[in-house]
Formats: sequence, C-alpha cells, structure tokens
Amino acid sequence: MLIDNILLDSLFEQAKVSERKRMNYDLRTSAEDTSQRMLNVLLPGTVVPIHRHEDTTETVVCLKGRLEEIIYEEVVEYSREETSRTEEVVRKVSFKEVSRHLICPAEGLYGAQIPAGAWHTIHVIEPSVIFEAKDGGYRIEN
Repeated sequence: MLIDNILLDSLFEQAKVSERKRMNYDLRTSAEDTSQRMLNVLLPGTVVPIHRHEDTTETVVCLKGRLEEIIYEEVVEYSREETSRTEEVVRKVSFKEVSRHLICPAEGLYGAQIPAGAWHTIHVIEPSVIFEAKDGGYRIEN
C-alpha cells in the first residue's frame, strides 16, 4: 500500500462531506493488531475534544497542512453547595492551557510526542493530514 496523493485526496473528499470535518484511515493490519496507527485528515472547524490517553504516549506527525497541538493541565475545584436540606460537595473540572505547538511540515515543524496521561487537543489552521500512533488496541478513553 502507498500513502500518496491519490489516497490523501480521497480522504480529503470524504472529510469534506463528513459532519465532523475529518476522516481517519486505519493502518492496522487486522482487528487483532495491538497498536493504533492511522492517517487522520482534519479540516478547519473540526472539533477534537480535550482528551488523554492514560496508558500510552501518542506520536503525531503532520504530512500536510498546518495545525496546533495544545497541551492542558486538569484543574479540579471543589465547592460546597447547600440545598434546602443538605450540603453537597460539588466537583468542577476545567482545563488550563500549558503549551501550544505549531506543526507544519512546510516550516520544518513535523510533529509532536504527547506523553501518556497528558490532556490535549488539536486546532486545525488549514486542511491537514496527520499520522497518529499509539500503543494498545483501540478503546474509548476520557
């Protein structure tokens, strides 16, 4: 299999008609493959929720385009709220931006390695293609 403009153009066309404004292409050799490797085509306006991979480092390499990898710190605050009969402790979670890294191969900025457990997202500046790799089989995470 070749990763060429024919494949990428096809993925861009699929991303354009996707509600999510992105399209991924699984590069695993089988469903039993215990790694995660994929191409991800991302268009401006796509929303990638802040998330983390608790047990694995994620490697992101940009093949085409321009985007920012944003790393966050989780901030947890507790407050007491009184109701008519009881007092409850309320937990509020928010995120504070720690760093933002431009990734653009045309400028010699090729990718990033996100440490296991780090909260992160991507902001897409122009149509982009990234290669992503993580350890372990696919599972839904925080």
